[in-house]
Amino acid sequence: MKARWRIAAVLMLCAIGAASAQEAATIGGARVELPATSLPYSSYASPQARDQFARQLAEARAGKRPDSNDISDRRRFYQAYNDARLREVQRRYSAQVKDTMLGGVSVQVVDPSAGISRRNAARVLISLHGGAFMWGSGSGALVEAIPIAVTAGIRVVAVDYRLAPEHPYPAAPEDVEAVYRALLKTHRPENIGIYGCSSGGMLTAQATARILLAGLPRPGAIGTFCGTGLPYGGDSMVLGQMAAGAAPMVADSDDMRPPYLLAAHVADPAAYPGNVPGLLARFPPTLLLAGGRDFSVGALTTMHRRLLAAGVEADLVIFDGMWHAFLVYPDLPESQEAYRIVATFFERHLGRASR
Repeated sequence: MKARWRIAAVLMLCAIGAASAQEAATIGGARVELPATSLPYSSYASPQARDQFARQLAEARAGKRPDSNDISDRRRFYQAYNDARLREVQRRYSAQVKDTMLGGVSVQVVDPSAGISRRNAARVLISLHGGAFMWGSGSGALVEAIPIAVTAGIRVVAVDYRLAPEHPYPAAPEDVEAVYRALLKTHRPENIGIYGCSSGGMLTAQATARILLAGLPRPGAIGTFCGTGLPYGGDSMVLGQMAAGAAPMVADSDDMRPPYLLAAHVADPAAYPGNVPGLLARFPPTLLLAGGRDFSVGALTTMHRRLLAAGVEADLVIFDGMWHAFLVYPDLPESQEAYRIVATFFERHLGRASR
């Protein structure tokens, strides 16, 4: 016991000494001014993730990023980015893709080339792509749908929902609801899962809320990755951004509210279901997943606690050292592990009986 106290005392003295000598932290009210420091990369992450992280830092420092005030430039940049990720996906995962319509909405139906497994014959997943609600359709959607379809041996329907700023909230969840209604004609609700990453994670929560508020049967399970049913906020808006080599985002700024959601009120249960305990209590089993250096972690972990408080079965998985939407890099061991986690989650929670 004395040894423990000595260790604690030494740590406290070191912290106090560092703060005093280097003015490491100035507390004004509840605000802490952070000192300049160097953050090594996570020892828990893979060498491949470390190398990719280093490449991303180098590209950012070289100014190889789109103009944040020019949506056309951002769409061109991320189209090329997603096209490159899709080529990586297709080298590792083989799938058949069919463009069609469901409920009047354009979708891409993705089936693994090896075939749908027998246990998933009556099941289907709805995939909602990321892209700040402003880009990501086409190749971006397939990057998120193909690895899950192949890993799980299941059909995945990637929804080409309407994008902002041309189509602000609630256009996207309206499209997802239309697809869900169409799938209910051929599938039992407990056999349908919904998942998405980044804005797709937020949209998954919004669509689930909209489905419940419309009186439709709830889906069997959902997954909200790197985004969920709460506004982005909390410590990770600063700490996650800084740890990823990016500028901190400011609370209550437009950084937290993409153009798609500017017209949505924070009290709207369908826009931010994480703020409505009674609605959350009706949610199906939920998987929440992100990287440790992701600005979404604050919202994601808070949503997880609120789901648990509402009595919902919810799993939370955080990958140390990983950045926002790291899953789009299919060659990373962490991404492949994430695909397996997603596949196992839906295997555990979706029903099997045919309609």
